[in-house]
Amino acid sequence: MSEIVVVPHTHWDREWYLPFQRFRMGLVRMLDEVLDTMAADPAYRFTMDGQLAAVEDYLEIRPERRADIARFVAEGRFAAGPWTILADEFLCSGETLIRNLEYGLRGARELGGAMEVGYLPDQFGHCAQMPQILALAGLPVACLWRGVPLAVERDVFDWKGADGTVIRTQYLPGGYGNAVALFTGPPEGLADRLAAFTATMRPWRPEGPLLAMYGADHSAPSGDITAAGLRLATLGEYLGSAGAAEGTGEPLVVEGELRSHARANILPGVISARIPLKQLMGRAERTVIRYAEPLSALWPAEDASERTAGERLIELAWRGLVACSGHDSITGCGADETAQQVAARIAEAEQIGQAVVDLVSASLAGAARRDQLVVVNPSPFTRTALVLADLPEARSGLAAHDGSPVPAQRLQRAATLLDESSMDDLAQLLGRVHERELFGHEIVSWSAEEDVFTIVVSRHATTGYQYADLKAAILGAAAARPGPWRVRTVAEPVVTVAAHVRVPALGRTVLTSAPPTGPETAVDGAEGVVDNGLLRVSARADGTLTLRTASGLRADGVGRIVDGGDVGDTYNYSPPRADVLIDTPAWVKVTPVCSGPLVSVMEVSRGYRWPGHAAGEARSAELTEVTVTTRVELRAGEPYARLALTFPNPCRDHRVRWHTPLPREARESFADGQYAVVRRGLSGEGGCGEEPLPTFPASGFAAAGGLAVLLDHVSEYELVCPPGKETSGELAVTMLRAVGYLSRNHNAFRDEPAGPQIATPDAQCPGTVTARFAVHLYEGGWAEAGLVRLAEEYRHDLLAVPGSASPSPEDGRARRPGGADGAGQAPEPVSPLEVSGEGVVLGALRRRDGWLEVRLVAQHPAATEAVVRGGFTSARLADTAGRAIRPLDAAGGVVRLPLRPFEIATLHLA
Repeated sequence: MSEIVVVPHTHWDREWYLPFQRFRMGLVRMLDEVLDTMAADPAYRFTMDGQLAAVEDYLEIRPERRADIARFVAEGRFAAGPWTILADEFLCSGETLIRNLEYGLRGARELGGAMEVGYLPDQFGHCAQMPQILALAGLPVACLWRGVPLAVERDVFDWKGADGTVIRTQYLPGGYGNAVALFTGPPEGLADRLAAFTATMRPWRPEGPLLAMYGADHSAPSGDITAAGLRLATLGEYLGSAGAAEGTGEPLVVEGELRSHARANILPGVISARIPLKQLMGRAERTVIRYAEPLSALWPAEDASERTAGERLIELAWRGLVACSGHDSITGCGADETAQQVAARIAEAEQIGQAVVDLVSASLAGAARRDQLVVVNPSPFTRTALVLADLPEARSGLAAHDGSPVPAQRLQRAATLLDESSMDDLAQLLGRVHERELFGHEIVSWSAEEDVFTIVVSRHATTGYQYADLKAAILGAAAARPGPWRVRTVAEPVVTVAAHVRVPALGRTVLTSAPPTGPETAVDGAEGVVDNGLLRVSARADGTLTLRTASGLRADGVGRIVDGGDVGDTYNYSPPRADVLIDTPAWVKVTPVCSGPLVSVMEVSRGYRWPGHAAGEARSAELTEVTVTTRVELRAGEPYARLALTFPNPCRDHRVRWHTPLPREARESFADGQYAVVRRGLSGEGGCGEEPLPTFPASGFAAAGGLAVLLDHVSEYELVCPPGKETSGELAVTMLRAVGYLSRNHNAFRDEPAGPQIATPDAQCPGTVTARFAVHLYEGGWAEAGLVRLAEEYRHDLLAVPGSASPSPEDGRARRPGGADGAGQAPEPVSPLEVSGEGVVLGALRRRDGWLEVRLVAQHPAATEAVVRGGFTSARLADTAGRAIRPLDAAGGVVRLPLRPFEIATLHLA
């Protein structure tokens, strides 16, 4: 009989159809049983699903068993890690995947050792950069199930990633529980079951030991399996044994992402289930990865305790993001309670990241006066972009460090009366004043007239203030006239200003408020048209848009809203048999908001009548009125239109998509995500009973036929191809998919249930739906059009921080030619680090073990060179675990690093 190697394991969903804490009680019982078995039977082996989170969750309840787990790990019998959690690879960033491995490997090694296998048993497909991510972490082999194409006919293949990295991959025919039935029958039938297993698996591996994955969801393997006399191993032991991962003959090479439906369901509807979760995740990752972590590394607090606190906060935020990236968490394919908790944890991770940004901002603000604005650039190259500032009306201009005026446009004035109340005793007012602050502003002046006492406050106070003077004035007025008094708190007139600011790479510049240099900057625009010189957008009679560039590119009918039925579930879209698509509004209204040289905005409102719900056969005859409002915004210097869609969702069981025609027909699309730009065709490979819908995920942008949609979170898109045609002329992006079940037992687009049929009313996404993205017309390919850089700029706004320091007496007397009236010299712009290179993007930046760690990615289809400039004197290339690979020449504070297409490189600078 063939040698069969049994790998006892479990697959543990941290949260799914039950919320985390209720699942955890089952985890505790399961691991109690496993550890007791291992203690009693030295031959027993166990693989904990490739994720450390389950072990950490268990030890929080059973800390006394840490020594047992550490002993079994050290003995090589308990396989822990390498992941923190089994993430959905398409619904988090590439950096989140890297940190997932970092924390998982570190934690497992602290227990005594990590499983050196990139185990990916249940993810809904695999991203194109996974081979490189695993290799950079030092993992020599991958092991997976879903997404493998039909061309794979052996259980071992070579997986070639986006950058060319090749990693040997163990495929799991039949899934991670292919041997679950071996030990379920009577002992006397084991030989027959082994023979049947061999007959099934031997075609996949003509020679060598057969891998029998003995385990299932949320349960412990039987404790008496060693009595069967079979060889037991951890997954790492099996794949590390001689020939186990070699297979027979030359292995097939499979390139790029794995999203085939041929051999297992990949459940693509999770990309658009509970879209608000995806929006939360995108915002939280952006806050932590591109603001909190790099800003705290480049602008560290002077106080050591604050620096330590910031570092700990960032790790907490990261661990929260990683935990929420789970393949039953961020996917939204769990119970409503689960989704609510995931949303809360993502929000908490963002809030932690924002707390670190607040720490850095406070430090930057403390070094600038109240009449100044500190503007920080999160991008590794110099940018000129808009920031918003609330300024005193009399000083609503801004001056650069050299005194030159900064282009600015007034947008709106704020109310000046903050509070009016009656007091019988004016002395009560003293209890409302907190040193210099009143209603969040600083006190500037006060006056008493008849029975009215007025206090003037400002966020931009630059005059001296003495509490004793105010106290004397209040007590004097109270003594001179008994109450009642009317007490008014009035803010100095403030105007919101949009300023066009140039900021160096990863640096900051300081602007000073000044008297405005010219008349009101708003100008009259044509009705239903916004234009910034690069792009002209006009509203059409049906509420769609016409986009026309200065170079003559044009797209008509952009933004058609299509509402259709969806009687599927959180895993798979499925339309009713007699679906009704509604794309024509009952009415259209166009409203100009503002027009000017820096920002122009109009709103397009469209009224629709959508069916209230749907069943398996058709949508309901009952119609509900829904207004979809699209805010169209053009900013100076930006070649794309920013769009923000808002509508209430009173309906159920439906899908809403935003459609746009393409300037030219397309046979393929390109989408940014997980440190790669992936090329996709017009269809997917089908099989295994799941409809291969050509709906795909995109993170930074989706592009085809000369039109790109720039995104701020992972979104679902499709190139819509008419029946019988081999090209597409239209791109659709999903704005909402409202469904009422976790999984339906009967889904027309999937043969088998994906989980229990549990009602999920919150997955109908009731309430207000919002979506923000941008549309760009381009010539040539995605790389020539610079879509990676445009996506970087769209997603990462400049950070504006009002100064907080009170001016010194010298500031009040200082003057400079052409400078702000009465203001002191602002500091020169500062750029601590700059990255350049065709298609080179910044992935992450942080302090690590005394080095400044910089993650770079060549988002480019051809070889390129990254150039890093800064105040460093030494540099080295490292892997993602932080281990040095080789030194780099850093002469003159410049590092030049050749990069392969889509290569991920980690630099350490000091």
